[in-house]
Amino acid sequence: MFNKKDYKKVGQTELRVSPITLGTMTFGDQNSQKEAFEQLDYALAQGINSFDVAEMYPVPPRPETCNATEIIIGNWLKDKKREELVISTKIAGPRRSIDWIRGGPKSLDEKNINEAVNNSLKRMKTDYVDLLYLHWPERNVPMFGQYKFEPEEEFINRKKIQWISIEEQLKSLERLIKEGKVRFIALSNEYPWGVMEFLRIAKEKKLPIICTIQNSFSLINRIVELGLTEILFRENLGFFSYSPLGFGHLTGKYILDTNAKGRINLFPGYAQRYNKPGVAIAVEDYLKLAQEFNLSLTQMALSFVFSQWFVTSTIVGATSMNQLKENLSAYKIGLQDDILEKIDSVHLKTMNPAP
Repeated sequence: MFNKKDYKKVGQTELRVSPITLGTMTFGDQNSQKEAFEQLDYALAQGINSFDVAEMYPVPPRPETCNATEIIIGNWLKDKKREELVISTKIAGPRRSIDWIRGGPKSLDEKNINEAVNNSLKRMKTDYVDLLYLHWPERNVPMFGQYKFEPEEEFINRKKIQWISIEEQLKSLERLIKEGKVRFIALSNEYPWGVMEFLRIAKEKKLPIICTIQNSFSLINRIVELGLTEILFRENLGFFSYSPLGFGHLTGKYILDTNAKGRINLFPGYAQRYNKPGVAIAVEDYLKLAQEFNLSLTQMALSFVFSQWFVTSTIVGATSMNQLKENLSAYKIGLQDDILEKIDSVHLKTMNPAP
């Protein structure tokens, strides 16, 4: 499917990744190690060299499954040519009520960053990670379904929260790079202000520069186009898109059957990003549009993300081999201008219902 000439450069680094990255957040919960190995081996055979992990995976995060994904990846990596693979992981930040991870990280200070990376390397049985993400910002920002900034969240009992500075975070990451444990650093679930501050401070203080951003991007969440894509272009940054199928909504299965099998029904109350009234309206319109062009909604939704100029690699996950094969096959489907224009028309009517 992919060969090395298809790989894309990540920002200003020498890293080159396949246009599709295999997502692993179901490994260790919805997928057993045996099932995970089957997916990983198949992806590798298709020329996929990029694999996305996080210390808190699988999701939804629970104490009894925490870290299972990295352990599975470590077991799989044992007999692989590590230098040919791009392994990414992410450090969980504060403010998410996950006290089973490092006692509930209070901040992204040097102690927490070091502990997170060292533990991840141990679980994955590797000496280094190629891409290390800060999974979400240390500071107060709207995340995972929140849709507006709340200044009062800057305070606890009327006392202003003292966030770990971006400079301090970068210095901690720099030490890990110098130790050879991390090749490149990146941000996830970040906003334009944060990206520009990381870039500004890195340049002023001669600290490591982030090379890519990983944010949600799909037919029902295109907020990155409102400010972040200009930064990607002008600062020569990569972009990894996650949730291109909107947690399964953009397969259309929940429109056809509200009780359809999937994590939305398996884990009620999880993924509040998609529990909004506009989601079903938008998905129904996109489903009709896909049918008009004799495509499945899955094919149209993935092809749309694959076709974006700013997307370096799209993170695609699955809970079955059939899903994975269907998702990868969508890469060969190009969308013409007429369907892209109609997609934009639907977007303008139901703009970003799942921010």
